[in-house]
Amino acid sequence: MANNKLAIIGGSGLYDVEEFKNRELIELDTSWGKPSDKILKTKYKDKEVYFLPRHGRGHFISPSKINFRANIDAFKQLGVTDIVSVSAVGSLKENLFPGKFVIIDQFIDRTFARNKTFFDEDIVAHVSMAHPTSKGLMNACEEAIKKEEIEYQRGGTYVVMEGPQFSTLAESNLYRSWNADVIGMTNMPEAKLAREAEIRYASVSMVTDFDCWHPEHENVDVQQVIKVLLGNAEKAKKMIKNIIYNFENYIDQKDPASNCLDVAIITAPEKRSQKTINKLKNVAGRALNK
Repeated sequence: MANNKLAIIGGSGLYDVEEFKNRELIELDTSWGKPSDKILKTKYKDKEVYFLPRHGRGHFISPSKINFRANIDAFKQLGVTDIVSVSAVGSLKENLFPGKFVIIDQFIDRTFARNKTFFDEDIVAHVSMAHPTSKGLMNACEEAIKKEEIEYQRGGTYVVMEGPQFSTLAESNLYRSWNADVIGMTNMPEAKLAREAEIRYASVSMVTDFDCWHPEHENVDVQQVIKVLLGNAEKAKKMIKNIIYNFENYIDQKDPASNCLDVAIITAPEKRSQKTINKLKNVAGRALNK
């Protein structure tokens, strides 16, 4: 249990947790380039935790330009075993109003301009994404949210669009017809890459607005969204502290992420180049060096 390490990925509006006073900023390089920003290493109630703002501090990285592979590889270098993603989203349902949190359990990936796998050269792997989030981490998030009396929904489908533009009305209505719950731009390929790196992953979506299907939100306005973002960020910081404290109580060693590469890598050993094995040493070294 002592080897479990938690990382938080902060989305729009969540660029730091200022209350963390024990601070070290770590700059890392990966086989895929540099992560979004320096990674904050801190301790909270004697538990080591890492924090990375997905868009960089000051929000200068567009969703399509986030180096998702470098972010996940960097966490793997640091020994991270569990990631909780905190993201701003639009709502596709009337009952998911601005300010409400959704603990995501499914995704629909509509992105098309991103690198979605670590296994794109010499070595092929097919990990299962049937259940893309960790049930144990979801339980930890739910307890943390309840403790702060934040309104929330357990379970929901997140449509990940390419962006950076918001949806057309036709697109918004299409996603509603699929019974999706929220829409955002960042959890894919993040969740897929976390799975490939055998890191448990959970996603908490913070609703900032109704998507344009709603007659009162036909033109989603960034300034209007920012207002809600700031309130959500304060609630998220309290939630994060609770998760740091409780997540180890909910670790499930049978989680789909655990050792998933053992049944995912299909390339014959003699066809795996040393160059690619070296490139994958952080995310897949355990499986490749068996």
